Amino acid sequence: MFLLLMSSYGFCQSAEVAASRPKTTWKLVWADEFTANGAPDPKNWTFENGFVRNNELQWYQPDNARCENGLLIIEGRREKRPNPAYQTNSTTWKTSRPSIDYTASSLTTKGLHQWQYGRFEMKARIDTHPGLWPAFWTLGVLGEWPSNGEIDIMEYYRNMLLANVAWATSKRYTAKWSSIKKPINTFYDPDWSAKFHIWRMDWDENAISLYVDDQLLNTISLAETINQDGTGTNPFRQPHYLLLNLAIGGDNGGDPSATSFPRQFVVDYVRVYQQ
Repeated sequence: MFLLLMSSYGFCQSAEVAASRPKTTWKLVWADEFTANGAPDPKNWTFENGFVRNNELQWYQPDNARCENGLLIIEGRREKRPNPAYQTNSTTWKTSRPSIDYTASSLTTKGLHQWQYGRFEMKARIDTHPGLWPAFWTLGVLGEWPSNGEIDIMEYYRNMLLANVAWATSKRYTAKWSSIKKPINTFYDPDWSAKFHIWRMDWDENAISLYVDDQLLNTISLAETINQDGTGTNPFRQPHYLLLNLAIGGDNGGDPSATSFPRQFVVDYVRVYQQ
């Protein structure tokens, strides 16, 4: 979700790296199936609040997330009200906006659940209308971004599905990216966005591989992901926590003005497996 500097790796290279990895037997260690109607389980999720990142238009609040009929619904809404953080003459994007024009939710397991290595899986339906920016991703527990490491298992904006891994360069707050962008129309299915799909990350001490519906999108060797910030640390050899969010607009989300609201990012389950 943080997007500053990007580089690409081809599908052929990714396939070769993945094919060389040994097969693994996985055991389910954590899951949320969203079976209880109402608010998301507070034992599993907390919420980000307010304007958070990337100049995005939405104000994050818990009210836009609910569990219903075995599904987690993260809802983006167009609703206008005063920005409680507004400051006259402010030049900071979070406090210079006099009003909130959109709301949504961002759920995280930060402080509750974290894992180092494993298979991370989400079954979900994403809304691909203009301006929407849904994501299923991880951040490392130690260090500031991007030294803590970021993995975008699922990210979507402007007709593209992304599979990204990011770590630190020598410039503070500037990431080195391994990123794949796959246009939605390359699935050759006009109903693709109306269907549920399964996104998956396989992560071990050697590599991270990102998939959708068992199709490999991106693989990066952990030998390449050393922070260049002088620490020599590898942010993918530490525990990470999960985030689920629906962003709107911002640096990369596109223009939502022609999109009707509310819109929904619908999640059937999130599961974590380990060896």
